[in-house]
Amino acid sequence: MVYVILVYDIDESRVAKVLKICRKYLIWVQRSVFEGEITDGNLELLQAELGRLIKDEDSVMFYITPTKKNFKRKTMGKSKEEGRNIL
Repeated sequence: MVYVILVYDIDESRVAKVLKICRKYLIWVQRSVFEGEITDGNLELLQAELGRLIKDEDSVMFYITPTKKNFKRKTMGKSKEEGRNIL
């Protein structure tokens, strides 16, 4: 299991499909930013799915660390997570 922050810059014609794929594996935290813990196998699946969809003009970046505790995040302004109801 690793902790991943994924950031993308995708052509508008593919954004909805990329969003749908990313939401299967990670938590959506901002418009083009996802994060979360993911198994190595699921990370490979995520990368393969995105690889079949993105084109040369698109960009997807993965920031990968062994655990979330290695990242420190500071949010300025409203966090997308503030309105999230988790049961």
